Amino acid sequence: MSHSASGAGSTPYAGIFPIAPTPFTESGELDIAGQRRVLDCMIDQGVDGICILANYSEQFLLSDDERNALLDVCLTHVAGRVPVIVTCSHFSTRIAEERSRMAAAAGAAMLMLMPPYHGTGLRADETGMMQHFARVAEVVSIPIMVQDAPLSGVALSVAFLVRLALEVPAVRYFKIEVPGAAAKLRSLIEAGGDAIHGPFDGEESITLMADLDAGATGTMPSALLPDLIKPVLEHHRAGRRKDAIASYRRILPLINYENRQCGLRATKTVMAAGGVIKSDAVRHPLEALHPATRAGLLELAAELDPLALRWGK
Repeated sequence: MSHSASGAGSTPYAGIFPIAPTPFTESGELDIAGQRRVLDCMIDQGVDGICILANYSEQFLLSDDERNALLDVCLTHVAGRVPVIVTCSHFSTRIAEERSRMAAAAGAAMLMLMPPYHGTGLRADETGMMQHFARVAEVVSIPIMVQDAPLSGVALSVAFLVRLALEVPAVRYFKIEVPGAAAKLRSLIEAGGDAIHGPFDGEESITLMADLDAGATGTMPSALLPDLIKPVLEHHRAGRRKDAIASYRRILPLINYENRQCGLRATKTVMAAGGVIKSDAVRHPLEALHPATRAGLLELAAELDPLALRWGK
């Protein structure tokens, strides 16, 4: 699929854009060699693009220096093989601007930002959010995706998202992963029209069929099984609804287990078992999976045999 740098005048970004995990050594240091292997594995999974430094990349456990190192490593190693979305969320507009400027300079195809929030009590109002995204848009010339997720605690109405897209034209992609995502996607597409270039879902693709029916053109799951999720999108896009349902039904138990039992640890566990990375370590205060949970995950994964479970063997 061909795209211009801005996505304007070409086919908008669509398809499967999984989140790249950040591998650590057993002692908790960045595993740079492992990060490169993660990216190669994801490209071999047939992804349409990769998102880095997101929540499922444990961005909240990385120092600024580590973020900068990973930005360079990932963009240099991917080297244009697929588009890369870089997450640049921060409560500080100034820091979000600087992160975005660096990401664009490094070769990012798109930026993803959550609305500004900090903890459970610091929020910007709609005027502040509009200014936040507008100021980021002023320092880059690539498209921006708004991440609408419960983690922020910020309610983003469809009316506000449409106004944001109209007033800040760089904001043309939306990752909707809130309860009732399909209904919100449908309303966003209906209200926003041509201003909505990329309605995506997320949350491990756990509501993918409903979201595709609502008009989603992309999904942003983990890197656990994108090779098995992609056929769902392809069947649905081609009008093969029964095949899409059958493909989705087959993988949904593993997606559900990941979403409800494991979170971001699932991808690392499967990639470690598959020889992609040496360790499935996460940083404190996150904890390793309980052995029984890990066993249940690998049992379900073995039945489906995703590429991540065998890529490095």
